[in-house]
Amino acid sequence: MSTMFLRSLLLPLICVFALATRSHGLSPGQQRPSSLDAASNTLQYHGGPLLTKPNGINVYLIWYGGFSLKDRNSITDFFASFASPGRRQGPSVSTWWRTISTYKDKTGKPVSDTVRLVKQVGDVYSSGKTLKRAQLANLMKSKIESKIFPLDPNGIYLVLTAKDVTVERFCMASCGFHDSILVGGSTRVVFAHVGDPTVQCPGLCAWPYALPAYGPPGPALVAPNGIGTDGMIINIATLLAGATTNPFKTGYFQGDALAPLEAVTACPGIFGTGAYPGYPGALLVDKMSKASYNAYSANGRKFLLPATWDLIRLNCKVIT
Repeated sequence: MSTMFLRSLLLPLICVFALATRSHGLSPGQQRPSSLDAASNTLQYHGGPLLTKPNGINVYLIWYGGFSLKDRNSITDFFASFASPGRRQGPSVSTWWRTISTYKDKTGKPVSDTVRLVKQVGDVYSSGKTLKRAQLANLMKSKIESKIFPLDPNGIYLVLTAKDVTVERFCMASCGFHDSILVGGSTRVVFAHVGDPTVQCPGLCAWPYALPAYGPPGPALVAPNGIGTDGMIINIATLLAGATTNPFKTGYFQGDALAPLEAVTACPGIFGTGAYPGYPGALLVDKMSKASYNAYSANGRKFLLPATWDLIRLNCKVIT
């Protein structure tokens, strides 16, 4: 077990865990707000491809298990918000993504400046309620081979599992992960998993909307869309950023490729200005519901989005 992993269990909040299957994960271990090596003071680019197609990043979504219509609508509205900033001026999902689109490959091409959900399908426990990570990869692969999803090398194939589904390492070593797999023998595509933490680990994977399982205690904030759903959205946002800027372990990251700090996980636990361990930072608060958030979104939604590493200013940038 690496010293990075031991450190991550002791310090607040989300950071990266060393995964044994060439995947990049969101760890529920906790860490100080600035994790980058002071000597280099930035994420290093390792020369590999990024997801840079100018027509955008297509997301293909599998809803595995039972999700309420309310939760599904919240998550699909999150994806819709990349193109629609909402009805009022202010920080939005699309403005948050602008920092990610400053990441460039070796030819100078930036990460695609938009993300869109192009197809979604349901799966009612076809592989049971206890899954290995390899089963998630095979599930995604089967959707491509059966032509339900197209083969898209600039896409992200995302599996969301319901609160009653147990996934290998979820809530034990990660809140989600991204990886890649060969399809058709020659095309490598990116896939990712995020689980609903409502029942299994809200204090690990839905902070700051649940009391922390580790680290300094503090009051749980009111979630605008539901504790589990907003926890999933935070983790989906984190994985989208990591999967686009480091899709094949050769993009932007700091440290060991098997335990990388990526575009968001380099800034763990930071959501607003003034963040410190156990405190997410200054956030907006809805006057009626008392829900905390930092981004306006499509269909009147409000979301909480994590800080991203700014390659230009060399710091963790919160959405403003």
